Amino acid sequence: MNPTFTFLSGRFSVTAQRYLLCLFIVLHGLALPSAHAQDGKLKVKGKALDAQTNAPLIYASVRLFKQTDSSFVAGAITTETGDFSVDATAGNYYAVLEFIGYKSLKKSGIRLTRENSPLDLGTIKLAASASTLDEVVVQGEKSTMEFSLDKRIFNVGKDLANAGGTAVDILSNVPSVAVDVEGNVSLRGSSSVRILIDGKPSGLVSFKGGSGLQQLQGSMIERIEVITNPSARYEAEGMGGVINIVLKKERKEGFNGSLDVILGNPANYGLAANVNYRRKNLNFFVNYTASYRNTPGRSSQYQEVYRNDSTFLTQQNSTGKLKGQNNNARAGIDYFFNDKNVLTGSYTWRISKGKRFTDIRYQDYLNSLNNPQSITYRTQDETETEPNSEYALTYKRSFKRQGHELTADVRYLDNWEKSDQYFGQRTVLPDGRPSSIPNSLQRSVNDETEKQLLVQIDYVQPFAKDGKFEAGLRSSSRDMTNDYWVRQQTAEGGWTPLPGLTNDFLYEENINALYGIIGNKTRKLSYQAGLRAEWTDVTTTLRQTNDVNPRSYANLFPSVHVTYDLPRQNALQVSYSRRVRRPTYNDLSPFMTFSDNRNFFSGNPDLNPEFTDAFEIGHIKYLGKGSIGSSLYYRYTTGKIIRIRRVDENGFANTRPENLATEDSYGAEFTTSYSFFKWWKLDGSVNFFRAITNGDNLDTDFQSDTYSWFARANNRLTVWKNTDIQLRGNYEAPQLTPQGRRKAIATLDFAASRDIMKGNATLTLNVLDVFNSRRFRSITEGGNFYTENNSQGRLRQVNLTFNYRLRQAKKKTKDVGEGDY
Repeated sequence: MNPTFTFLSGRFSVTAQRYLLCLFIVLHGLALPSAHAQDGKLKVKGKALDAQTNAPLIYASVRLFKQTDSSFVAGAITTETGDFSVDATAGNYYAVLEFIGYKSLKKSGIRLTRENSPLDLGTIKLAASASTLDEVVVQGEKSTMEFSLDKRIFNVGKDLANAGGTAVDILSNVPSVAVDVEGNVSLRGSSSVRILIDGKPSGLVSFKGGSGLQQLQGSMIERIEVITNPSARYEAEGMGGVINIVLKKERKEGFNGSLDVILGNPANYGLAANVNYRRKNLNFFVNYTASYRNTPGRSSQYQEVYRNDSTFLTQQNSTGKLKGQNNNARAGIDYFFNDKNVLTGSYTWRISKGKRFTDIRYQDYLNSLNNPQSITYRTQDETETEPNSEYALTYKRSFKRQGHELTADVRYLDNWEKSDQYFGQRTVLPDGRPSSIPNSLQRSVNDETEKQLLVQIDYVQPFAKDGKFEAGLRSSSRDMTNDYWVRQQTAEGGWTPLPGLTNDFLYEENINALYGIIGNKTRKLSYQAGLRAEWTDVTTTLRQTNDVNPRSYANLFPSVHVTYDLPRQNALQVSYSRRVRRPTYNDLSPFMTFSDNRNFFSGNPDLNPEFTDAFEIGHIKYLGKGSIGSSLYYRYTTGKIIRIRRVDENGFANTRPENLATEDSYGAEFTTSYSFFKWWKLDGSVNFFRAITNGDNLDTDFQSDTYSWFARANNRLTVWKNTDIQLRGNYEAPQLTPQGRRKAIATLDFAASRDIMKGNATLTLNVLDVFNSRRFRSITEGGNFYTENNSQGRLRQVNLTFNYRLRQAKKKTKDVGEGDY
């Protein structure tokens, strides 16, 4: 019998024990250098603020150099309050503070002694690049990837392969994040992830989940924040964590902005403009993108169905194109009553018009592929329109003490979607002669609406030296409708409804929440404990059948984060949080997709929420040229939601979400961002995990115990003075599922960029999926069927992007020393 040991209610094999032991040794070596090496370590601290608004500069870079020979000594990044702390021995130094969009600042004359340690440099204010930005020299670039213990930040603009892409393209290349062929997003293997836009819900992730992000042009995105174990201040929704997409908005003085023009093959034409005007206490910002895409896709399926003593085989091939026109406009005003009070109003308007054409071919056989029975051809012609509107009003009040803040936010979402589809079908014999099955023409109309009102208030009160109390409330009310019907044309030319495929589905959701968090710091130990209470009331109604399903429940969601600062720029954090995944609108809607009349997908009105207890141990090591992070995590989930495929005796499949009993997930993640030389920078991550899924509450066969991993590497090289080359690779290893397995995925992207027009513009060429290998392959098995799927939602894409910067900083370099403090 293999020996095992118990950890967090789970059991590890000997192999896992050895793996964890090796990881512990690595962490121990990084985090606990010898006591002799630490003799004489002193501390320099301070705070970095925006010179105009007094807002803290989060993740600004702080580096300490020897005064005598300018050699690098140590570095750090600022916290969410703008504070920083750097360890060093006694001596004379100067410090350099840098933050993108701001003038680099050099603080000279730092004399550190044992008597004055910790030496407080006080508040250091960095000035935003002024209206004469064409003369400003940038001392350094914000790295593509930045991370702290509880948050990872990916700066979109520095990743060349993102030029010309959408939000889905960008997310598919963020470490720990995966996006499937339908645009569904998962984090660390969990498909339950909360996606926010500027920290708030958005219509782009409503009707279609993450796939709606295909409408969001990547040029509108400034950065993506990944929070794997959120605190109580965030919604409890999202088992895997939170992904926050932050859109661009400048606040520099004067008139500035950028313009992007995109050309691509297959057809990808786009125009994006980001414009900002700041004068004294008024700031205006406008983002607009227009795009046209013609995206080809393809898929194939092989299926065996066993009935009595016969085997029915089907080979299915599908090709399609999605033509879409997308327009996104976002405008707003910041009004600064003074440096302590800011009111922001914004309006976002989006409209997407698409045409989808799909051709499906079914080849049916009996017992073997040498015995063909029939060939069926099916076509889909869909016209889809999606207008969306978002209104937002935000007020922020900063009090006298730094960090004492009150924020109130009100927003209203008004979304609508109309889909009109025609399906033609005909069946012939293997030799092409007409069969006895008559031709058919069907029409499906689907109207969906969503209206949501969201009110949120957050308050932060500092106390003592480093203490902080946070509290807030949130109220969300959402009403959604889905009017759906399918009709078939009669021999006389009229239309008749198909039984069971006409209904009106109503979804009403009210979620109210309160939270409180208290945190403090004692020497090197920081702690934060929070509790969130949420009251949920959801009612679904099928109007034609008067089938009403009301659900009300209240839950508590605690969170704890403890951080310990270790010597030599190391830190360790232990965290816990409880999370929930509530069934979404699409999870509950019973209507089936109708484009493929052999494979149907629907929701499940009886689906219950799933709950997760998430534990994580994180470590980070700051280096002179980068950072290295690692983490161990464990998640215990009850009521795990997984899509289950069932096939009837005729070979027709229905896939819908079901609640499985439990899932235990263990993992280890390593992330690094490092500049080996001035001309070579590497970002990379690797994630190993084990997931044990138990679905014996539904079927004793719904079990899986899988070991898997995925990795990402991004190399950026400067080969000439103004030319960069980037290679970006992703790999997802095979993974077992309760009904089969998913096969590996490996992709490579290439990009090259060159600054032109005296540094005011950049030309970027990228090739996404160089080897056309981004294919989602899976095998699903049941008691009476075996199915293989192979799909590619997007083929190789080549984009050429022209970016022009209007009154923004040029990409030049210069020795540090400008802007002395």
